Amino acid sequence: MLLIEDDAEAAKYLAKGLRESGYTVDVAANGRDGLFQATEEHYELIIADRQLPFIDGLTIVQMLRKRDIKVPVLILSALGSVDDRIEGLRAGGDDYLTKPFAFGELIARIEALLRRGAGATVTTRLKVADLEVDLLGRVVTRAGRRIELTTKEFQLLEFLMRRQGQVVTRTMLLEGVWDLHFDPQTNVIDVHMSRLRTAIDRDFPRPLIHTIRGAGYVLRDEV
Repeated sequence: MLLIEDDAEAAKYLAKGLRESGYTVDVAANGRDGLFQATEEHYELIIADRQLPFIDGLTIVQMLRKRDIKVPVLILSALGSVDDRIEGLRAGGDDYLTKPFAFGELIARIEALLRRGAGATVTTRLKVADLEVDLLGRVVTRAGRRIELTTKEFQLLEFLMRRQGQVVTRTMLLEGVWDLHFDPQTNVIDVHMSRLRTAIDRDFPRPLIHTIRGAGYVLRDEV
């Protein structure tokens, strides 16, 4: 999903909680970047703050609907009057949650929107070659053999599989998996990537995770 929130602390808190709940989250810090990401990438859900720099949340929703992008949008706002909520829903939002809110309620509303789906199907299984990931059961198998991963290794694998064939940089991994917006100058990525590659590739004839020297990593089937 895509979270568009300009309050850095709020974005960090929400992204962390959503990832711990099993979701893959991209974060945009303003409306301009959020609109760009929403139109360039495929998301199953967008959470957008209403009051954003450059382009406000309601305008983002309106522009998405004009482009016939039907992804469900949950609007977050400190503006909570009946008229404000009506305006948000009429702009094209699928739900409207007033700040402050309980995180549990946010999760419940997300689950409801994903079930509703706005005519789209929710991805619950990822597959590359003989590697399969069941996102709901959090089960990983390769060639029918179950592979046990830690929570962080699972998140790392999901991040790579959702971008199969795409080179993933260290910065992308730090932000998308570790929620860090700076390089801690440690080998944390190398350590987890090494463990993941051992689990995924060691006992199989064809590796799926590849290092692109000077660029990053890519998960793909090279026949």
